[in-house]
Amino acid sequence: MTQLIYAPARTPTIYFIGVTTSHSSIMKVFPAWAKYLQLGNCQLNGMDFKWHDEPERYRCAVRFIKDDPLSLGALVTTHKLDLLNACRDQFDILDEYAELMGEISSISKRQHKLIGHAKDPISCGLSLEAFLPANYWTKTEAEVLVLGAGGSSRAITWYLMKDTHDNNRPSRIIVTNRTTPRLQQMKNMHAKLGTNIPVEYRHTPTPEMSDHICCTLRPGSLVINATGLGKDAPGSPLTGAAQFPDNGIAWDFNYRGDLLFLKQARAQETPRKLKVEDGWVYFLHGWARVIADVFHVQIPTAGPVFDELSRIAASVR
Repeated sequence: MTQLIYAPARTPTIYFIGVTTSHSSIMKVFPAWAKYLQLGNCQLNGMDFKWHDEPERYRCAVRFIKDDPLSLGALVTTHKLDLLNACRDQFDILDEYAELMGEISSISKRQHKLIGHAKDPISCGLSLEAFLPANYWTKTEAEVLVLGAGGSSRAITWYLMKDTHDNNRPSRIIVTNRTTPRLQQMKNMHAKLGTNIPVEYRHTPTPEMSDHICCTLRPGSLVINATGLGKDAPGSPLTGAAQFPDNGIAWDFNYRGDLLFLKQARAQETPRKLKVEDGWVYFLHGWARVIADVFHVQIPTAGPVFDELSRIAASVR
């Protein structure tokens, strides 16, 4: 392995740990947000890794952030599970969601301690509630198909299963993945929750297998692309032959890239009366929560300040 060497930060710096970070809208959004939030002289730098990269590469990055005084923290995407698996011992504190989900999406510092957070359970829920009608599951008895079993999938299933929703929960959740280990990890996490919602874990090494599951969903069901396909790599977890549920919802966690899943859904938007959502609001909530952690500032999840952050982001998108 080539040893990773990072230059010490010269100004307070937050990092973006991902795959193709230079293409993200956050590179233009962050300076405008920093000015509005009065964060002072600071910057955002990207750290790109391959999918399922070598553990030592993650450890080098985390070690650098931990030891460098002006490196304040990071947002982590795509590598949330792999990074925690590789670097667990390097963190002084893990929040309850990081422990439960087995992932880290936010790295921050407090009193010389390195803290790992999982913010997806909060960001996913806020993003879903932004477009889901009130009492949707109670009214429709619809199901949820989650394509992919990574960190975001764990978060959204946790949110959907919460007891605080009472009876307003999906009638069934199906999680698919191209490989089996993460499906088993997901199953183990759900077992700790003790949910009474039926959950199925499907091994789908080919998109055609996911197509078949999608075609069996009840009307009104929600189909989520929680894979990196369409953003970090081209493609979709479905083929063009997949049939989305009538009166259903298609939600792509991605907002940039070739967005093939989103295009497939939009092609059926009118004939199937499909509601189609991309990952833009998820992007906003995800970054807002991490910036709040890293810079130790209060950022509300709704109201005038969040609305202005949304406006700023849209203006430079």
